[in-house]
Amino acid sequence: MEKTFQYFSEENLENFQNYLLSHIEKNSGTELEAAMNYSLDADGKRLRPLLLLAVLEAFNEKVEKGYPAAAALEMIHTYSLIHDDLPAMDNDELRRGKPTNHIQFNEAMAILAGDALLTLAFEVITLGQLSAETKVKLVTLLAETSGYKGMVGGQQADIDGEEAELSLADIESIHLRKTGALIKMATVSGGLIAGKETEVLESLENLADELGIAYQIRDDILDVVGSEEDLGKGVATDAALGKSTYPSLLGLDGAFEALGKRLTKAKEAIHQIEKRDSAFQPDLLVSFVDQLALEEYQ
Repeated sequence: MEKTFQYFSEENLENFQNYLLSHIEKNSGTELEAAMNYSLDADGKRLRPLLLLAVLEAFNEKVEKGYPAAAALEMIHTYSLIHDDLPAMDNDELRRGKPTNHIQFNEAMAILAGDALLTLAFEVITLGQLSAETKVKLVTLLAETSGYKGMVGGQQADIDGEEAELSLADIESIHLRKTGALIKMATVSGGLIAGKETEVLESLENLADELGIAYQIRDDILDVVGSEEDLGKGVATDAALGKSTYPSLLGLDGAFEALGKRLTKAKEAIHQIEKRDSAFQPDLLVSFVDQLALEEYQ
């Protein structure tokens, strides 16, 4: 199983994990809550919520201020994985090293567990001590990035692209929404919680665009060169579904080169934030970007 990105202490990771799981009863006796906990408590990387917390730490803010938004973001991501794995979509049987939700429970329960996590996210994001104005901005951003303009719209475009010959521009457009939108939620939310001005928020959005494409290229490469044991999910699934990917369009070497270029641009975006905000410390986010590289596979 691919490891969690290690740019926070084990104590900080554990504290966030405990907060994340505190919103759903573990021993309620209902199958719905069991299904919700089953996927939320799986051994995922927590990339998106931890990125949000990393942005806060880079601005020298207390990461606990971001726990509600980070938890909501992970709930949205987890619901999307539950639904993405369903027979009507990717029809996968393994996720985060465990049987997918519809395999462990059943298809109807998986749909309801995803629905419940989606709606719970909008309750959780309103918690905490932030101003009402900031909470409204966070709710609006979460709705935009997770809905039809963002992740869901990207998923629909991804399905439409199966068995179609897509250009590089086509798949980048898809993945800026399918993958990049929730990464935008992570980076920009950190800026909103830290009370940053518009130009800094714009730089954080630029960072998210580069990270979103980089992460998708990385995922496409791992679907070719990774193993089911290491990744905790099925491999070679893109080819089976007839999807256009970065390796299929650019070749494997070309995909590695494209990943490197995006990671370089992400670091440039980080240093642009540093120029715009004197309180910003870039090292943690640079470390995050470095961990997206796949040097061990080259």
